[in-house]
Amino acid sequence: MDRRRRRIIAGIGTTGLASLAGCSALDFALGNKPLSFEAETAVVADAAVSETGYSETNRRSSTVERTFEAAGESRTVEVRNHTVEYGRSFSVLGEEFRWALFAVFSTPKVDVLDRSFNPVAEMDTDALAEMIQKRYEQIDGIEPDSTRPVDILGETVEVVRYRAEGRFTEADLRVDMSLHVTPAIAAGGDFVICLGVHPRLIDDTDAIDTLLGGIEHAGSTAGEDADSASNTSRSDAETGSNGSSESGLLSL
Repeated sequence: MDRRRRRIIAGIGTTGLASLAGCSALDFALGNKPLSFEAETAVVADAAVSETGYSETNRRSSTVERTFEAAGESRTVEVRNHTVEYGRSFSVLGEEFRWALFAVFSTPKVDVLDRSFNPVAEMDTDALAEMIQKRYEQIDGIEPDSTRPVDILGETVEVVRYRAEGRFTEADLRVDMSLHVTPAIAAGGDFVICLGVHPRLIDDTDAIDTLLGGIEHAGSTAGEDADSASNTSRSDAETGSNGSSESGLLSL
């Protein structure tokens, strides 16, 4: 699986790549420049955020660069992903802790010759949950719990809930958590992945479903009326080439 993920465009001939429209594809075929793909930012509608008591806490973008063998020569692909995070605080013994997180991740399909080479297209929620565990180091011990249908971006999606354990260093606590993960959802030229996590003692499933139902993406039919300012405002605070992700083109 790992080897296949890293061979995203191996085997596509130079002639085929050169037949793509645009100078960038020709430069890529000739090895002069990398071929670049950037996702649209997916966000949650303001009304859904307000209804749940969550608030936006962070936006970040990451550029992942990979070099592949094509027609016996090296070719480079650059992929720019976007993540928007929302949070909600809970009061414990009179102190406020931000223990609930909801995140929306968008990544381009990387379409070449009418084929998508982004490995997320074939990853199930278990594989995505494993990636999430590596990204958010405070979460571990993930085990499947249940599934439910939720309408997201105009389609019904099976959301998987996992049991997990959270480590909160600021309170020196270990807490049983619920982790909600969607499969990759096609939205225009991108895939959108969503996650929500909260303490199991405080069931936030309804709020997570409201946030999922409020997702907007410029490339999807359901998100065509999204505020363009929300979709184009991006933070580059964590932008950079990241070569450590097992999934090849993903950097949650």
